[in-house]
Order: sequence, then structure tokens, then C-alpha cells
Amino acid sequence: MFRKGNTANRLRWQKPLTVTVLLVLLIVGFSFFVTSWINRREEENAFQRLYEETGSLAREIESKARDDRRQLETIASILSEYEDLSSPQVKALLHSCSSIGMMTDLELLLPDNTVVSPNPQGTPDGTLSFEKEAALGAHITDREPDISGNDSYILRHYVPVIQNGETTAMLYGVINLDGLPDELMSNPYGGEAAVYIIDGNTGDFLVDTWHEQPGNIWDLGERPMAAGYDHNLLKQGLIDGKTGYVVFVSQTTGEYLYFYYKPLTINSWRIALSVPEDLVFADANIIRNILNIFLALEAVCFLLYFFWMLRYVCHETNEKQRQLDTINYIYDVEQLLFNAHEQRQNIDQALEKIARITSAQAIIFLITDPTENLFSFIQKPKNEEKGRGVSARIGEISSCLPAYFQKGDNLNSLCDLSSFRAAFPDIQTDPVKNMTAIPIQDSDGSVFGILAAFNLPDGGQAHTTLLKSVAFSFNMLCHNMRSYNAIREKGEKDVLSGLYNRNRYEQDLKKYPALCRNSLACIYVDVNGLHELNNEEGHDAGDRMLKAVAGQLVEQFGNQHSYRIGGDEFLAFAIDMTEDNVLGRTTRMEEALKEQNFHISAGIQWTAETASLNTDSLERLIKAAEQRMYLAKKAYYENKAHDRRKER
Repeated sequence: MFRKGNTANRLRWQKPLTVTVLLVLLIVGFSFFVTSWINRREEENAFQRLYEETGSLAREIESKARDDRRQLETIASILSEYEDLSSPQVKALLHSCSSIGMMTDLELLLPDNTVVSPNPQGTPDGTLSFEKEAALGAHITDREPDISGNDSYILRHYVPVIQNGETTAMLYGVINLDGLPDELMSNPYGGEAAVYIIDGNTGDFLVDTWHEQPGNIWDLGERPMAAGYDHNLLKQGLIDGKTGYVVFVSQTTGEYLYFYYKPLTINSWRIALSVPEDLVFADANIIRNILNIFLALEAVCFLLYFFWMLRYVCHETNEKQRQLDTINYIYDVEQLLFNAHEQRQNIDQALEKIARITSAQAIIFLITDPTENLFSFIQKPKNEEKGRGVSARIGEISSCLPAYFQKGDNLNSLCDLSSFRAAFPDIQTDPVKNMTAIPIQDSDGSVFGILAAFNLPDGGQAHTTLLKSVAFSFNMLCHNMRSYNAIREKGEKDVLSGLYNRNRYEQDLKKYPALCRNSLACIYVDVNGLHELNNEEGHDAGDRMLKAVAGQLVEQFGNQHSYRIGGDEFLAFAIDMTEDNVLGRTTRMEEALKEQNFHISAGIQWTAETASLNTDSLERLIKAAEQRMYLAKKAYYENKAHDRRKER
């Protein structure tokens, strides 16, 4: 019996032991296979990454060149308005527009081959040929020596200045090739890759971050190539503007360089990157070392595996349940916020759900939208004690959160109570014990919403992830609200003048009695001579007149309470402004328009009886202003100089 039992035990252990040994041998063999496979894959990935990095750099250079040309064309159109292109005003304009895009200086080449430059050490007269550059139109030169004497190379980006259908000058921006790599946002391989821009026609380097001085790629001679690569194919590929790659030995370091090249759409330029072999296989070496460590520790891992598995199963069961609860919570919040831009009560319900699952004493969500100022949604659990004191303190803290997150160092961070106290030492925080605030960011990095929890039972540590998990839903809410408001605004704005239209005017009328405390004035404006101007000079002239009137109305009375209520009728309200101030602003508006040869008739009705102001009395105020406008208009046309029947 003993031997039977012993044999049974031995047999029982032999099978797992045999399986374990076979598994270890299988893993060792598989590890060697994986290492070899990783080496091949990493080489393929190296070329793929070279392709992607080179393509990204090429797109950036081409994009910057297009942006530079657009900006040069804009400046050229401005210069075309000047009669004297060598005037100090032109030099001042060139100086103010320098250092844009990839360009460090702007200069102007005139037909007599003189150069207008804001820099006293600019290009000497007679160095450049206006006839040659003008014949090429808008273009970028190939590499040229910098004649300022600093032994470097530059490019010139030309665009013509057109006056009366003729090219009267060539505006160009100087691109310093030594500083060009610093202008690029792309940083291939974290800055460890060499960047080249090569002229395919001549082989000249425009940019070469590997050698100290940019020279000519063909002057460097033939490099020893890795097996399967040909120097002549590289040369022909660069000349023909093809895309390709080679592996050759660096004469500087003696190691293999992986070299990828492709054509640019600018002139006959080619962009190229080279990466050392050590960098290419860095990941493979790391993985190989990890595999060796894994093999050494494998025996220990198998012994610990069974004990870990039991604990893992229990932990995973609890974790899966927690994740399931979290998913349901995120889904519920997402569903509530889906159409919350139209049903604002859903936001309160979503905040109530968040407060319930986090056990927070208060949850707030701020929308920092300049068109809507600041909105606050606060949800407090029913069992909150001393609710009024907490609510007041939360309101003070919340009003400071947008300023906190607008600071550059805090933009991507959480805000806790200690960091808030350091930023705003004058704000009292008691009885708030802890706070966790998360910024909701737009695609450009600006903060347009803040989600915050106050007085979490665990101090905020365990529920920070829960708050972050619903941040995306609140982000979508902000986008939906912005789109919803933009669509609504299109129905309330006059396209031509940019002022609110009559629809918005009629909606806003009922709110004005509650807005003013001391006084309210109505300024009723009618444009004089619009019909005649349209008939004589066309509707474009009439549109300019209307835009000028709208601009002056906004300048004097702001755009929040200014409206275009008819074809040539405008109206503005001045809230809590003295009568003399209103009269003075209206006079300044009329005088400014007269300087543009535009005339208006304005009627003003001012009242200090705001306590009894209601919808009916507001209508009478507007009618009175309208009547005064008609009187002003009658007086205007009684003047023979303004007689609309007069022959023009």
C-alpha cells in the first residue's frame, strides 16, 4: 500500500513536472525565435518610422512654405496701396512684419535693382536682378550665399507686388538656412536623427544637421553600402526625385546609418533623414535583455504563479464588479448629458448621480463660455449639514477656479485644496475640507469647463478616476452647447452689420426694465441717403455705409445692446448712462460718420424713471426716440444741400 501510494504520488508529480520542464524548454526555444523575429520586425519598423518621420517633416516644411507665401502675398497687397515703395512708411511696415514663419527679414527689390530694407545691413543695391526675379513670379530660390559676410547660406522667398496690373516690385523674405531646423516643430527621433534638405539638381545641402558645414552630397564621395544597397541607385533616386532608402557606413562614427529620402514639392528639393543603427535596434536590445531576465526568473515565477493566481482571481472578481458599476455610471451620465444643451435640467440630474456615487457633499460644473459668462450647477446631497455655509464657500472657490486653471503650469493638472490655497491665500476655504477639480479642455488646450467635487469622504483620492471618466461626456456637452449657441446666434445676428437682428431685439425687449438701475436711454438711428447711394454707386457702397454706421454704434454703445431693426434703421440702448454722456456719444458717432461722408438722423429719449419702467413704458420710450429721429430726418432733408430731389 505504501509503495502504491508513493508511486501514485510520484506519478502525480511527474506529469506536472514534465509539463513544466517541457513548457520551460518551449518558452526558451520560443524566446530565441521571438528575438530573431523582433530583429527583423524592428528593421521593418525602422524603415516605416523613417517613412513616417520624413513624411511628417516634409509636410511641415511644405506647409510652412505655403503659409509664408500667403503672408507675403498679404503684405504685397498692402504694399500695392503705397505710391512710394521706398518711403519710410514702407520700411516701417517691412520691419513690423519681419520674423514671420521661416523668414527672418523682409526686403523689397525695385525695378532699378535697388533694395528697400529696414535693416541697415540689408542686401546691397545692385546685388539682385529685378528683371530675373520678376520673370519667375512667386518662387523660392535655391541655396545662395549670405552676402552679409557671415559665411552662411540663405533662401529668398519672392512674391510680386502688383500695381495697376504691373509688377512694380518683388517682395521677398530671407530664410536663414542655419536657423531653419530650429523653426521646425518636428523633432524626428527625439532630435537624434540627422535632417537633410538636398537640391536634387546640384546635390547641394540646404540643411545638414550631421556635418558642421553644409556642402554637396556628391562631394562627400561614395559611401560603403550594406549588402543589397547601391550608391548609384541612391544618387539616381535623389536626382530623379524618387522615394527610397539605403543603409551605409558612416565615415564619422563607423556604424551603419539608415538613410531615407523623398522629394519635396518645392523646386527640386529632397528631404532625407539618417538614423544610427543603435537607435534603430534600441527597442530590440531592450526586449532581448528583458527576455534574458525573464528566462532567469522563470523558475521562480512558476512557483509563485499558483499562489498569485488565487489572489488574482479574488481581486479580479471585485475589480470586474467595480468596473461594471463604473461603466453603468458613465453610461447613465453620458445619456443624461447627450441632449443637456437643450434640457438643462439633465445637468442637475447628472451631477446628482455623480454626487451619489462619489458620496461628495457637493458637485459643481462651471462653463466658462464668454458668450454666456459663467454658469454654475451645484448638486448637494439631501443630508448635507450647514448647507448654506458650504454653498456660499463653494461659490467663492468656484469663481476662482477658471483663473487657477488658466495659469500655464496648472492647465493639465488637478486642483486640490492645498494648491488652491497656495494660489489664492486670501480666499477662506472652511468648512470645505477637500476638493478635486478637473479642467475640461477644448482642442486648442483652452479651458471651457471645470468639474469639481467637494468634501469627498476619502479625501478625493479614490474617486478622482471616476470624475475623470465622465470628463469626456462633459467635454461633449460643452461642444454641443457651443454648437447649439452658434446655430441660435446665426438666427439672431444680422449678417451684414454683425449686430443683433430684429428677432433678437423683440426677444430682448422684456429684459431691459430689469437691467437698468439709474437710467435708460434709447438711441434710434436712421441712415440718410441710403437709397440714393444704392442707385448711384451700387449696393456695395450702400453696404459699406451700413457697416460704417453699425461700427460706430458699437464703438459708442457696445454690441450687447445694439440692433439693426430694419433695412436702414438701427437702435441701441444705453443702460445707467447719464443723458449728457449719451448725447456726447451720439454726437461723436455723427461726426465720425460725416468724416466718411455718411449721414444719419438720430433720435434720443432718456429717462431716469427706471423704478416704474415696464413693457408699455419701454415701448413709449422707443416711440419717443423714433419720433425725435423723424424730426431730425425732416430737418436734414429741409436743408437744400441734402434735398433728395436735387440733381446729382
